[in-house]
Order: sequence, then structure tokens, then C-alpha cells
Amino acid sequence: MTAALYAYLFPTAASPSQFAPPKLLFSSKFSQIPPHFSHLSTRILRTASRPFSVAKLQSVSSMAEVMERVGSVKQQLQRLFGEALRDKFPDELDIVPIITPCKDLRHGDYQCNNAMSLFAKIKGRVPEFKKPQAVGQAIMDSLPDSEMIRGCTIAGPGYVNVTLSTEWMAKRIHKMLIDGVETWAPEPPVQRAIADFSSPNIAKEMHVGHLRSTIIGDTLARMLEFQNVEVLRRNHVGDWGTQFGMLIEYLFEENPNWEAAPTEAIGDLQGFYKESKKKFDADSDFKERAQKAVVSLQGGEEKYRKAWAQICETSRREFDKVYLRLGIKLEEKGESFYNPYIPKALELLSKENLIEESEGARVIYVGGITRPLIVVKKDGGYNYASTDLAALWYRLNEEKAEWIIYVTDVGQREHFEMFFAAARQAGWLPAEEDKYPKVSHVGFGLVLGEDGKRFRTRATEVVKLVDLLDEAKNRCKAALIERGKAEKWTGEELEQTAEAIGYGAVKYADLKNNRLTNYTFNFDQMLNDKGNTAVYLLYAHARICSIIRRSGRDVEELKKVGTVDLAHPDERVLGLHLLQFPEVVEEACTNMLPNILCEYLYNLSEDFTKFYTNCQVVGSPQEISRLLLCEATAVVMRKCFFLLGITPVYKI
Repeated sequence: MTAALYAYLFPTAASPSQFAPPKLLFSSKFSQIPPHFSHLSTRILRTASRPFSVAKLQSVSSMAEVMERVGSVKQQLQRLFGEALRDKFPDELDIVPIITPCKDLRHGDYQCNNAMSLFAKIKGRVPEFKKPQAVGQAIMDSLPDSEMIRGCTIAGPGYVNVTLSTEWMAKRIHKMLIDGVETWAPEPPVQRAIADFSSPNIAKEMHVGHLRSTIIGDTLARMLEFQNVEVLRRNHVGDWGTQFGMLIEYLFEENPNWEAAPTEAIGDLQGFYKESKKKFDADSDFKERAQKAVVSLQGGEEKYRKAWAQICETSRREFDKVYLRLGIKLEEKGESFYNPYIPKALELLSKENLIEESEGARVIYVGGITRPLIVVKKDGGYNYASTDLAALWYRLNEEKAEWIIYVTDVGQREHFEMFFAAARQAGWLPAEEDKYPKVSHVGFGLVLGEDGKRFRTRATEVVKLVDLLDEAKNRCKAALIERGKAEKWTGEELEQTAEAIGYGAVKYADLKNNRLTNYTFNFDQMLNDKGNTAVYLLYAHARICSIIRRSGRDVEELKKVGTVDLAHPDERVLGLHLLQFPEVVEEACTNMLPNILCEYLYNLSEDFTKFYTNCQVVGSPQEISRLLLCEATAVVMRKCFFLLGITPVYKI
């Protein structure tokens, strides 16, 4: 690969060494060539999944064609400014182009902000540059010609403001309509990732506390998948441990014939768990039998294994009711799956002299934290840390994951920090947290009631997630009936629309908040059809679809014969917002903040409203172009909805 081509394809990488693998191979089971060695070629070869084939990449006659085919607007500008920086400042190879959207569109569309930092590096060494403005001017003067840029200006301490070509913007939007929004997908950060989310406990109902993990994890997985990353969606359920002795023994005592009718034997899962726990705490003889049952289960006795499997299966059926409503896909690999790998993982850690004895337990001390990470309890049993370490070993060695994302509440942050630190000390992960393979803990705050306390029912019980979702759907259905939709729609249309809006409202009300903060659960607010809510956005999308339908035009035909024109200022603002979609997805995914995508979607709907208010569509001389712009907005909105796990509605 030529240096120029490398720079165009990877504008934010200082050099190819950024992708070199860390020294972490601790098992022959790791592939002969870890995925990190082939990271550069993999990113190029993945373009084969898009209209730009590998053959075309090998035969391009100019960098302009590479730029046209690969990357977002921001990435393309990074490549152009990267070339300018290398041309004018060849000795400063570690300079990465800093490109940001302009906050004030009167000054331009994008901005290159390298002048001040570069001036600080070269001041005194390069006499010709007396001020940062001179550096900015030199960068601007060295920019290669490109049809995407209409003009540049220098502002402030050397900022290079860029105004995009309106004609180029229009052509890019039209091309997306023809080729599909998937062609706007950002370059993938890794080849394979694991998203570990939801993770309820067997024999306990899923409640509102699981809501955030489930939908945040699903959205992160969807954003990675949109970037052509292979995502292994893992449901790390709590299906192993001492509580199962209690549950199994209670099942045997209360339902001696449980094998004849296993489903009926357990009945209400939450009640079953509560009653068994009550007896465990109050009856010492039962407690002793329960503890022996754990030994029998872990020893593999058939009767105990069958009872355990039945309890797990009953739980899964309850979990699936939630996942079906939310449209969530997960593959279960619970604690029991990783249990056989724990001894091997601990042996590897011991060989690195990381495990030591402490008050009868086996622990790992990690730098900067006085409290040790317990990996084997005093009684010889394993815990969360030992299971998580074994799971990490498996995911790195057997599943070859390059990025592992754990979505749990912020209260578990310290556990993950210690567990990650132990893995780095063992060499399982690189010392630098931003190098691959890497791990990330995605923490989130609490769901609160209107009283500011943890969201519960009046009876102080946690709210079942199934009940909460059904309540949202029923409220939406009642509102639709009140608006007279029951008379115009079929029963199936009414049910589907109520589900789409109700479930979408619950998801969006959560995702639009920064995940690290607590948020207040309020049905009235989330189901409001005004403001930044899913209801408002779904209605906005339906209105766009209605405009297109009322025109009587066939949009597919218009794509073939028409063109997009962004002559009006509000058309241009909307067009620019559409073009920024890929970089917003990339930012939201990189920072693991779905609220960034929600903010983009809301602002897109606001820009469309301004456009539609000031630009007549149907019956205007620009009807074809403006219908195509309506369709482009609807396409991007639908992709945003999909990434957020929300089903769009087409009429309302």
C-alpha cells in the first residue's frame, strides 16, 4: 500500500504502527495471525461489501475516486487536509487532521482546527510562520483540488473554514437514494465485537432495572452492525450459583411430581423464588439441604441437572416475552457456560504470579486499588470475578473478539475497572486502553419514579418490564382510538401502530438521555406528541410519507429521471444535515452514547419542518427535487429508527 493511499484510507491514524498488535498471546489457541495484524487489509477489503469492489480499489486512477467511494464527508475532508498537512509540513508526520462541523453555518460547513497546535510545535523552528493565521493560510493553500469544496476562508487564530459545494452535496444525496443508505456506513472500527447486555438472573422476573441494559446494548450492537462489524450479541444470564440449591430443593419439596408437569410445578416464577428464599432464611434444616443440593448440582447428578435445566427454561420463556416486545436478538451464554473455563483461566493468572492468598481467599491486587479482586472465595467457590475472567479468556481466544462491550449499571464500574486491570497485568489486554483488543464498560444510571426514587409500584415492588411495555402500548392504543383511528384502520393496523409507538416511546425516552445519568420514567411525557419524543418523531416521519403519497408520484421513477437541487437556503441546511448522518453514527458508537443519535434525529426533523414550511413541495416548479429531498429525509429517519430499535409508522 502506498503512503498516500494509506493516508487517504486512514486519515486519523498517525502511521501503520497504530494497528500493530499488543504482546498478549498467552495461548496457542489464539489464531496463528491475530486479527489485529490484518486490520489494515481487512478495512480495505470490506469495501467489497459495498458498490466499490476490491478490484476497483486496485485499479483506481486517482485518489478522487477513492474519496468518492470511501467514507463520510468528515473523513473525506480529513483525507484532503491530511494531504495538505503532509505536503506543507512533511516533518510533522504525527499531525492528525482535526475536522469539526461549524457551529455557525454563516462561517462555513466544516472547520480544520490544526493551525494553533501546529504553530505551537514549529514556532521558532520554521521562521516563515509568525502567527497561527499564517499556518492556517499555508494549510488552505496546500489543499488539493476537490469538487466537494466550493471555497475556504481563514478565521480567528488560523481556523480554516470550509464551504462544501452545493452541487456536490446534491449529487451525493441523490446517489444515496439510488444505492441505499448502507453505502453511507462509516468504516468499521474492528472486524468482530461482542456486546454483553441485558443479563437478567434466572428465576427472577425481568424488571425496569433491566430496561436500560437491554435497549442501550441493542442500540450499540445495531450501530456496530451498520458499520459492517460482526457483533456477537451475548446474554450473560445468572444461571449458576448457590441460589440454585435453594430453588431445586424447594421444587423437590413442594412438587414431588415436578417431572410429570414441570411447567405447572414452578408456576409464578417470582413467587416461587420469594417463597424458596423465605424458607431458606427461616428453616435451618432446609438451608442445609439446599447447600447439599448445590454440591449435587455441581457434581453433575442427573436429577439435579434436570431440575436446574427446567428452572432455566421457565425463566427463558419469561425473558422472551420481553425480548419479543422489544425486538431484541440475543444469544445466551450464561455463567454456567464459562464455569468449565475458570480453572484454566486461574491457572494462567497464577503462572503470571498474579494470584495470592489473603485471609483464606485467593485474590489479585491491581495497581492503585487497595481492595483486592477476589477470584476464589474462602470456601473455595467461584464468584463474578472468576467467571468474568474466564469469559474474557474465552472471548479473546475462542471467539477472537477485538472489542468487548459490557453494558451494566454504573454501580458495577469498580468491579469492571479491577477486572480489566487484572487482565492487563496478565497481558491478556494491551496496556494502552485505546489499543485493540479492548474492553469497555458502558455504565448507566437509574430509572427513577416521579418521586425521585428508584422506580417501583405502590406496593414497593420492582415493576415487571412486560407490564410496563404493555401499559405503554395500551395507552397509545387508547389515544389512537380517541383520535378516531379505530374507524379508519383495521384491527391489525391499530395493534401494530400502538405497539410501534408505545414500545418506541419507552425506548426513546431512555436513549435520548445521556446513559450515565438517572432519568425519570413518566408515561405522560414520553407519550407526548410534541417535543423531543418518539411519538413526535414517528408522526414527523408519517407526515413526510403522506406528502409523498399525496403527490401521486412514483418515487422510484423520480430517482431515475430527477435530480436533487439545494438552491434554497433551507434545502441546503437540510441536505447538509442528511450528509452528516454517517459521522454522527460513528461518534455515537465510538463514545457509546446513543443520545447523540437521538439528538441528530430530532434536529433532522426540525430542519425538515423549516424546509417544508418555507419551500412548497407539491405543485411547485421544484416538485421533483423536493420530493426526492423528502424521500432522502425519510430514508435517513428510518435508518435512525432502526438503529434505535424503533419501528417506524407510515401513516397516522
